[in-house]
Amino acid sequence: MINDLLNKTKTTLSFEVFPPKTEDEFQDVFSRLDALAALKPDFISCTYGAGGSKSGKTVEIASYIQHTLHIDAIAHITCVGFRKSDLEKNCKMLEKEGIHHVLALRGDRPKLMTDEQFKNREFFYAADMIHYLKEHTSLRIAGACYPEKHFEAESMESDLVHLKEKVEAGACFLISQLFFRNDVFYRFQERASALGINVPICAGIMPITSAKQIGTSVSLSGSSVPKELSDIIANYGEKPEEMRKAGIDYAVRQIRGLQEHGVDGIHIYTMNRPKMVEEIIHS
Repeated sequence: MINDLLNKTKTTLSFEVFPPKTEDEFQDVFSRLDALAALKPDFISCTYGAGGSKSGKTVEIASYIQHTLHIDAIAHITCVGFRKSDLEKNCKMLEKEGIHHVLALRGDRPKLMTDEQFKNREFFYAADMIHYLKEHTSLRIAGACYPEKHFEAESMESDLVHLKEKVEAGACFLISQLFFRNDVFYRFQERASALGINVPICAGIMPITSAKQIGTSVSLSGSSVPKELSDIIANYGEKPEEMRKAGIDYAVRQIRGLQEHGVDGIHIYTMNRPKMVEEIIHS
């Protein structure tokens, strides 16, 4: 089980992948997973489309990770993607496939979801879903956390209170949103611990290998961009290969610092790009 690995002294290594957007690209994801598996991660998580549109594909990919690659898999589920009846069906499917872990998220509102559907959803917050999963399934549940607070939270203090609710509801470990300054993560760890949040926390790392990527990453995560990374983008943003190398180097230095600090785990947002991840791991 993943939380058993996280409670050991070794820093774990894990990856996030996502189902392709089109059916034509779907088979390609398995060869990419094979390449990622060769890097020997402790576990791999798999996202799905907004509103659960690719939840079936998520199960198929998670099953491949679990049974063909023999690596622990985590399937993502979201509050906006499931009503209770749908959630029960999905969880039974996961359990039938021998998948033991889920990452419970609130999730972003799907573009096609009406105001009425959004207002009448059965799970408003991830803590609600975690509590329900704990009561009705045998799954091990992970939660998400934000080292620089969720962008909708009033303050870091209120965000940490909500995070503690997730843990008390049943989240046995956490995976962080991406961040670009390690001191931000260390400060977050200290504040979480002071509040009594003592479950393992994996540090989420997003390698920035193109200039356009930074805008999307920051808007989705609320992460601040340090001057060093801004300078890299300014110097190499118009030089794709140099930007790629500089971005990988930045991620490597982040990971080395986190390892030296003894963090519980490193969770790399791979963007389904095994070659990039291979370069990072080999460095």
